[in-house]
Amino acid sequence: MSIGNMTTVAGPAAGTAERPVFDDRADVRVRTRRRRAAGSAARTAIQAVLIVVWCLLPAYWMLVTGFRRTDTTYETTLWPTHPTFQNYVTAFNPAQNQLGRALVNSLAIGVIVTVIALIVGISAAYCLARLQFPGKGLIMGAVLGASMFPGVALLTPLFSLFTQVGWQGTYQALIIPYIAGALPLTVYTLNSFFREMPWELEEAARIDGCTSAQAFRIVILPLAAPAVFTTAILAFIASWNEFLLASVLSSGATQTVTVAIGNFTGSQPHEIPYAATMAAGTVVTIPLIILVLIFQRRIVAGLTAGGVKG
Repeated sequence: MSIGNMTTVAGPAAGTAERPVFDDRADVRVRTRRRRAAGSAARTAIQAVLIVVWCLLPAYWMLVTGFRRTDTTYETTLWPTHPTFQNYVTAFNPAQNQLGRALVNSLAIGVIVTVIALIVGISAAYCLARLQFPGKGLIMGAVLGASMFPGVALLTPLFSLFTQVGWQGTYQALIIPYIAGALPLTVYTLNSFFREMPWELEEAARIDGCTSAQAFRIVILPLAAPAVFTTAILAFIASWNEFLLASVLSSGATQTVTVAIGNFTGSQPHEIPYAATMAAGTVVTIPLIILVLIFQRRIVAGLTAGGVKG
């Protein structure tokens, strides 16, 4: 009886002694996973900070230099010791520079190029995605090839052509090449979106009595709004930042902001106005930053639209 009691007592005691061993192992595994997750999060945060600093440091230095005086342009302090707005006054001084006129030119050219590229690009992308006809793959290959063609190779032929027809130094001499450069981006981006769109929606609209044009305008186009909006912003930014063609095909009355900043002159002969150039660069960059920050959700939605099937 006593032996049975001892066995009965010893059984639970042994089981109780084994449980903490397994609990400790589970706790170790949990703590290890937590340490790994914390280490991974820390590495990700450090990498993100480094990338942000690497990308924003030039923009910050441009902003700071724009507020420095001319005699302190080459200071290496993180903020201007004697801040001044004189560089911005110099940048917009029509007697020295033509930044104000160039801003208007760039805005007008960018809007015209974006609108025409969207009208033509949406139609072309929709046809390439919806219709079946021989040579469709060849056309898409030509579109991609045109986007990779170097602009410097077209500079001399365009200059010769526009000089012969009397367009050199006019707005159309910039608008037409810019449209040609924006169309491949527009067609390729929107084509990838239209291909992933469920065509049953268009067929349902046709059954309800809509024509092909009405189905596209009422059903397809609203669904494609994020991609269209993203493409419009990218086309406008590309037109706004273009320098190579504008430096040769524009004149004093039609020059864009990139050319105007490149032609900045100082108050003294052979003086390079770095501070005024930085101030003008800040003025030109801020509208694009504001535009992207305001519509960043639409841009991300448009870039990811059509990237996943279903």
